Amino acid sequence: MSAGDTMAAHGATRRGLFDKALLLHLAVLAVLFGLQFVIGEYQHLSLARVMVLATYAVGYNILFGYTGLLSLGHAMFFAAGLYGAGIGASQFGLGVQESFIAGVFSGLVLSTVIGLIALRTTGVAFMIVTMMFAQACYLLTLYFGEYTRGDEGIVLKGDIRQMVMFGYPFDLTSPVVRYNIAFGLLAVCVLICLALVRSPTGRVLVAIRENEERAGMLGYDTFRTKLFALVVSGTMSAAAGAAYALLFAYVGASFASIQYSILPLLWVLLGGIGTVLGPVVGTLLMFYLVDYASEYTSAYMLVVGVALLILVVWFPKGLLGTLRERVIAWLP
Repeated sequence: MSAGDTMAAHGATRRGLFDKALLLHLAVLAVLFGLQFVIGEYQHLSLARVMVLATYAVGYNILFGYTGLLSLGHAMFFAAGLYGAGIGASQFGLGVQESFIAGVFSGLVLSTVIGLIALRTTGVAFMIVTMMFAQACYLLTLYFGEYTRGDEGIVLKGDIRQMVMFGYPFDLTSPVVRYNIAFGLLAVCVLICLALVRSPTGRVLVAIRENEERAGMLGYDTFRTKLFALVVSGTMSAAAGAAYALLFAYVGASFASIQYSILPLLWVLLGGIGTVLGPVVGTLLMFYLVDYASEYTSAYMLVVGVALLILVVWFPKGLLGTLRERVIAWLP
């Protein structure tokens, strides 16, 4: 077989794997879309919240799972989107679409600035620097309480959550509208992530994760690539924050705390590091572990902790990460 035939066969194999992966992700998204027709009102609201938080986890996974950069400061990007949209709607009279764009733009700018500074460090130093920046942002939300309302938060009321799109009115207080917007945001981010990790840039990200020095020796600009990953990750996280503010009508300083930097890390670890659907599975599982355990005991976090410990022992690379290692090697 000639070199050309070999390359063609290799390309056909890769296209087959991509088609298989794409069909799997589309099937999962189709299931999430269809669930709204069979679940009750409470689960309708819960699953909408899970999808928005899963979008946040998908963004985090781009930086941590695929690029290998452990950030403990992602809450600042989520909060940037949250406050950008919430303050834009409540204090500047922006419409829903404009408020969402303001939140996403806030995350884009913040992640670019933070990236230019924090990416001059590596390893543990990067983790500490991002945590320090996030803590500074959290303190700013408390210091400027006149505008942010601190821990009390901002509640979006009245006509703020109504919009017109394509000539049709939409009310974000409607469970159907809220669910489908949350689903649409998650679907877009999952497909963007899938396309990214399958692209040449995605392979460079993985190369940096495995051995940054070698990737640099091969001629890749590792700083620029890591900055790109951080900006995409931060912007996606901000989009989740902006959607959370507008869909659930609340903006508070607690979303900028260290807890919301650790949660996406746990979701990714639980679902599977470096898998596109891992963050979605991890967020879904942990959310409902907390939800159901809290119905039976006030010590629900102990129950959740034991369950997570068991999962980590049996699935050391997360649920989908371990599944990929043992059964489905083509899982992206």
